[in-house]
Amino acid sequence: MGSDIETIAGRWKASTTAQLADLKKVPKLSAGDVIGGISVALVLIPQSLAYADLAGLPPVLGLFASAFPLLIFAVFASSPYLQTGPVALTSLLTAGALAGAGLEPETEAYISAAAILAVIVGAVRLVLGLARLGSIVYLMAEPVTIGFTSGAGLVILSSQLPKALGVTLPADVADWPNPIARALWAVSHPGSWALAAIGISIVTLMLMLQGKKLHRLFPGVLVAVILALLFSRGFDYSGPVIPTIEAGFPTWSLDLPWRNTGSLVVGGLVIALVGFAEPASIARTFANEDQSIWSSSREFFASGLANTVAGLTGAYPVGGSFSRSSVNRFAGAETRLSGAITGLVVLAFLPFAGLLDGLPDAVLGAIVVGAVLSLIKPRRLIKLWSRSPWQAGLAWVTFLATLVSPPNVQYAVLLGVLLTGILYVLRPFSIEVESSPDELQLRPRGLLWIATNSKLKRELVEIIEADSGTGPITVSLDRSTAIDAAIADAVAGGRAAAGRAGRQFSVINAPDGAAAILENFEVTCS
Repeated sequence: MGSDIETIAGRWKASTTAQLADLKKVPKLSAGDVIGGISVALVLIPQSLAYADLAGLPPVLGLFASAFPLLIFAVFASSPYLQTGPVALTSLLTAGALAGAGLEPETEAYISAAAILAVIVGAVRLVLGLARLGSIVYLMAEPVTIGFTSGAGLVILSSQLPKALGVTLPADVADWPNPIARALWAVSHPGSWALAAIGISIVTLMLMLQGKKLHRLFPGVLVAVILALLFSRGFDYSGPVIPTIEAGFPTWSLDLPWRNTGSLVVGGLVIALVGFAEPASIARTFANEDQSIWSSSREFFASGLANTVAGLTGAYPVGGSFSRSSVNRFAGAETRLSGAITGLVVLAFLPFAGLLDGLPDAVLGAIVVGAVLSLIKPRRLIKLWSRSPWQAGLAWVTFLATLVSPPNVQYAVLLGVLLTGILYVLRPFSIEVESSPDELQLRPRGLLWIATNSKLKRELVEIIEADSGTGPITVSLDRSTAIDAAIADAVAGGRAAAGRAGRQFSVINAPDGAAAILENFEVTCS
């Protein structure tokens, strides 16, 4: 036990020293950073409007959330590629947290509470970052993550479908709390569809989804916005458009209704943890591919500062974007300063934001729909049953809870975490061992997640070191539904033990998508 603590302390000290040394270095701005930052800004400006609207906030707050928060994030971020700002999942969770506090969208109280929520998210992430608790991001087991993100994707898509169809919902239908019900009403009343809005939505989706075939940096979202604006003004578009945007810079202020803080704490905690899962996955993947050092704790700290700044400038919670981070990396970004370039471009655009007046709502709806399609994974949900009925049940219960709980989707996350703990107790983790002179085969049984990762690594090492055979070692993951970086790191501990014994080591029957993650940790899949 004492040696384990010393080992952990040694790793913590080494990691902290390396990160502090990197932070003290002021990166040299490269041409790639400038190109990457500008490329991301061209995507972010229209996206930010759509995501603010999804959160129930005036579109201009999306722009505010894309300016100063990016500047402060770029100073402290660990990943050179990760781009922060408004994202779909965090916007949905923001809407849920504010609705759960009994606030009406786009009211002054709602807007002020969104700023307080950002400060709460920032405070939580700052504390976790300073305490070096970045690994808590894996608190949500992979089945819960799969179920929640698929459900959240459907909820988000449903919330935007009436806009994409150009449907103006009757007042009583618009008051329905679940966007899935509102979407079903819109779909079942084709007489209320607007052909012009549908055409705008189709063109937007084609530019977003097919434009990449022309070039990976093709700004499909920006082109769609420009075309929609030209159409709206040139042909007197009569459908719903975004509210008038008051051009100008955000105001820094501590004058917020802090008395509402208590009702927003639970929502803030959920956003702080769940909303960090995507950027953590993005940054870890890029770091593994580049064989570079990445610190989840430092990223927590940077994101905490960004969210605090978002709140103090009247915006709302922000998170990391996979699509924008990918654009940044592909465009040639080399350092975290690329995010600062993006923030500066948005700041420079703010005085001219009025140019977006008259932008059809259908464009914003289609932008969000196109962005969340990748979250919905029905095939993966179905395949879970063939690997582990218990874990599949965990994913499906979370998925269904997400569908029925809007606007309070944060409770679906809490339910998933609670059920994870119950499953952990009812189905204890163990490793089945099948040893012969020719081979040692190990089969982990039970849920693999943050509470079992250290046990998985320890037992793999102990079993391998105790085995007297000389043949190859295989670890069968036939009952595992998904693998994250923390689990892969634990399996890599077994690979290291096998290497010390001069034995071959491989993983078989890995779940979909696991091979690439394991290979980043130099674990062979067969």
